[in-house]
Order: sequence, then C-alpha cells, then structure tokens
Amino acid sequence: MRNNELLEKLTNEGIDLLKNLIKTPSTSRNEDKTAVLIFDYLKNHGVENVNRHLNNVWAVSKNFDEKKPTILLNSHHDTVLPAKTYTRDPFSPDVENGVLYGLGSNDAGGPAINLLTTFLYFYNVQLPYNLIVAITAEEENSGDNGVQSILDKLPEIEFAVVGEPTCMEISVAEKGILVLDCLAKGKTGHAARNTGINAIYKAMEDINWFKNYKFEKTSPWLGDVKCTVTGVNAGTLHNVIPSECSFMVDVRITEKYTHQEVLDIIKQNIPNKDTEIKPRSFKLKSSHIDENHPFIKLAEKQGFKLFGSPTTSDRAVMPYASLKMGPGDSNRSHTADEYILIEEITSGVKKTINLFEEFFNVKKN
Repeated sequence: MRNNELLEKLTNEGIDLLKNLIKTPSTSRNEDKTAVLIFDYLKNHGVENVNRHLNNVWAVSKNFDEKKPTILLNSHHDTVLPAKTYTRDPFSPDVENGVLYGLGSNDAGGPAINLLTTFLYFYNVQLPYNLIVAITAEEENSGDNGVQSILDKLPEIEFAVVGEPTCMEISVAEKGILVLDCLAKGKTGHAARNTGINAIYKAMEDINWFKNYKFEKTSPWLGDVKCTVTGVNAGTLHNVIPSECSFMVDVRITEKYTHQEVLDIIKQNIPNKDTEIKPRSFKLKSSHIDENHPFIKLAEKQGFKLFGSPTTSDRAVMPYASLKMGPGDSNRSHTADEYILIEEITSGVKKTINLFEEFFNVKKN
C-alpha cells in the first residue's frame, strides 16, 4: 500500500538535499564535502548501516538477509567543472518557475536523489530483495577511487540500477570505451629528395581504414562498434620527412565484443602491420541487461521506454547486469546553466517506487 505522506516528505527532503549539494563544489576528486552531506543525510533518516570509503558513501537496507538477492542503487555526486559560458552562479540552487538551476542538478543530482529517496522509502520494509544505495565519486573522470573502489566491499549483487539523467527511459545497454595510442613508422629523409618513407602517409592509410572499417557484429541496441580518430601528431621541420606519426583513436564498443576481441581485429586488419597500437585500458567495458529480465519486462509493461546508450557511466566497471535510468535529460549534462525540473524529480520518484513496489510484489507471489 503506497504511503503517499512518506513519499511526499522524502521527496521534498531529497530536493532540499540536492540544493545543498549544488551549493557545495564537488568536482571529481574533490567530493569530500558532499560525501559528508550524503553520509549525514542517511544517518539523520535513521539508517543504521552507513559506510564511507574515500568519497564514496553507501548504505544497506535495515532487514538485510544474506540469503536474499541484492539490488544495487548507484549514482554519483561528483561534477565536471562549470562551463565558462555560465550566465548564472553554478553553485546557487535557484528555483524559477519550477526549474532548479545549478551545477550537478541534472547530472547526476536528480538521479541520485531519486535513488536515495527510493532506498529510504523501502528502508524499513520487509522485502524479497536487499537494497544497497551507493552515491559515489569520480564518475566524471572514470577515476579508480570511485565506485570501482568499493565493489569488493559489497555483497553479491544480482543487478544494479545506475542513476543518470535519461528522461526516465531505461538504458538496457551501454557502449564501452577503448582508447588506442597508435604510432605509424616510416624513415627519415629530405623533403626535396626521393628518399625516406613518410610516416604521415602511412598513418593516413591507417586512419582511412579506421574511418571505413565495419565490424561484423551489430548490436540491436547499440548498433556498430564506432572508431573515431581524435588526434594526430607528426613532424617538426618543413624539410624533413617524419619517421613517426602518432594518432589517437576513440573506440566505442558494444556488448557483442570484448576489448581484446576488438583490439585483435584491428591489429589483424589495419593496413600497416608495423604500426604500433597500444590500448590505454580495458577498464570501461560495454554493459547490458537481458531485455527479458523480469525487472525490464515489468518496466516495459508500465510504459518505460527502452534504449541503448552511446555514453558511458559507472555501469562500465560493474561485473554484473545493470540498467541506467533517472530523471533529467542527458542533453543538459555538462552544459552552461544546467538545470532540472522539480516535476521531473517528483514524477521520477513516483515512477521508480511504483516500479519497485510491483517488482517486489511479483517476487513475493
């Protein structure tokens, strides 16, 4: 039975917390003060098991039972630096005509409040699942001291709900990232003579291959693996043929491939086999949850739209099934005069709690 009075109270208190978070600068690696706000907020709401590691805060449901499966509710409280084109104070949580302005209001303050409120609403309820809420750091810079640093401190997770601004649509899949540092090799020579091997020309052949190559497998949610050359550097003197040309490639990977598989395909097919290709990291993997998962099927039944996301979140470091959803709009993220609608938060909380209520009831029955 829906407790509307509790729901309204928690939602309003969550919006007040969001205003305080906006007032408190929390760029990646500098989230200590907002971590305190979130920790104290949970404690002040009677949550007994609140934990903090570095600037990551998480709490476990009151009636935790290791025999039950566990759902992780995760969002982040760090922000990017405010854009130089802001016309408002990015740290002033002004509300005008139902619009809440401020850095981090949309990405990911609103989604974080949505999951915190959901957790607190169910905190004292006997459920067929355990709930853990984790509001974590360093999401914006994919830092090692963010959610990745606490995963081994959590119990086994069945699936995760990651809070990001998605207009309350559900991302069932998300592209991973592989950054490649490449070095095409030639031979130094004089520009006026027919000597040397121009590394720039060899790099151009490789770059053109990256532009046109199509990977065989296509994801129904994410489309194709996408390769984009995002930087090139070579040469110092106008009359010297360069022996090296470096270039950088941003690769967006779908759930159809692992990082290693993509790297192997590139090395096997790139025109110049002597070009060095070095991956920076295999950390940011593509993520996916089966669209036939009971939670997803129920969400579809309730009218939630499903989509595949080209952008990366903390799902990328989670070794279990996950989905992404939350109030707000991804198009506002990292923009000047960032904002979220109060109505987006209040309706988002209602939709999220309604979805979980029905999911828990189905599990009980």
